[in-house]
Amino acid sequence: MRFSKLFSKTTRNISKEVESKNHEFLVRAGYVDQLMSGVYTYLPLGLKVLSKIENIIREEMSEIGGEELLLPALHPAGNWKKTGRWETVDDLYRFKSYYTKTDLALVGTHEEAIVPVAKKFILSYKDLPKYVFQIQTKFRDEKRAKSGILRGREFRMKDLYSFHADEKDLDRYYEIAIKAYKKVFERLGIGDITYLTFASGGTFSKFSHEFQTKSPVGEDTIYLCEKCKVAINREIIEEQSVCPECESDKLKEMKAIETGNIFKLGTKFSEPFNLKYLDKSGKENLAVMGCFGIGSSRAMGTIVEVLSDVKGIVWPKEVAPYDAHLVNLGKDKEAEKLYNDLQKEGIQVLWDDREESAGTKLAYADLLGIPIRVVISDKSLKAGGYEFKLRNQEKTEILDENKLIKKIKEYYV
Repeated sequence: MRFSKLFSKTTRNISKEVESKNHEFLVRAGYVDQLMSGVYTYLPLGLKVLSKIENIIREEMSEIGGEELLLPALHPAGNWKKTGRWETVDDLYRFKSYYTKTDLALVGTHEEAIVPVAKKFILSYKDLPKYVFQIQTKFRDEKRAKSGILRGREFRMKDLYSFHADEKDLDRYYEIAIKAYKKVFERLGIGDITYLTFASGGTFSKFSHEFQTKSPVGEDTIYLCEKCKVAINREIIEEQSVCPECESDKLKEMKAIETGNIFKLGTKFSEPFNLKYLDKSGKENLAVMGCFGIGSSRAMGTIVEVLSDVKGIVWPKEVAPYDAHLVNLGKDKEAEKLYNDLQKEGIQVLWDDREESAGTKLAYADLLGIPIRVVISDKSLKAGGYEFKLRNQEKTEILDENKLIKKIKEYYV
């Protein structure tokens, strides 16, 4: 892609009211644009990143048996009244249809939609277990949207719902899901600072779990167990001052961003919809459920918050919008040839072909955060090739075309 042809542009100036690094860098670099508080347009560059994040999530959920579907975001009030949540969920968007005069909701969670669907297909023990997931645009009537795309009124999220014959089978799958979540966060480049975190469990289990990513701008306070490296949220620590996993009292307090959560729902939602199955003896039983969520847009914002530096974004290689950022300082014909050669080798390239100063081009390369920067100039050609540099390192080296292609491909293996 030629920089001069991009739909969006980089910008130096943004609102002085910005309070988060992810908003500042994503807007300045042309990844997103704010329509109103808590609502963002994902511009072509930003959508490429978001899609890669969601494809990672999609792959790992499919790996543990999840089948993808897409549920409606617009729900009838009756389903929510059936579960008792119509009046109790304070961030639910409720409104009345202009034409039908019926009560409707734009929702941030989908139990009231998935259970009625599952009831049509889960009839016997032979139909269990079942695992379905979606990646959906969701809505939350936040009192105060803040922190860029970390907490919005419209956001993207993956939720997987599991259906089981009993709690034992749910417990089995719950552990499988935990391992899958760890793989997701590793692939997103934040696995080493994202911790399985004990949270309150509610009616059907003593604990639920969150996945919390260490960040000084996080809204949550967690306590990391220095012995077993799991964490405990503040609500749990107020009840007990030791780690629920290993009972160690060596806990380190830190701020964190909640990037995922998993719950054992039990029969909380299958009961109001009468989701039952026939067991081997012909007896009716309520299906037992689990719920597993990851905020894909929040994960994108989290990556920017925790991995960027003073110059701009530093994308992990699996989610970057392009493989390499080509910057030419003069030498237009040579740059165009290299651009075409790299693309023929299957390397996705963003080429800054604009007539701008060297300082401007290099600054924008840092801001955009693509993992590999390649510079072609009189100086590099005289030295024997092209300047290769990783975004998160200061070291540069001069490589000829063959070595450059080999180095880029090796980086993405």
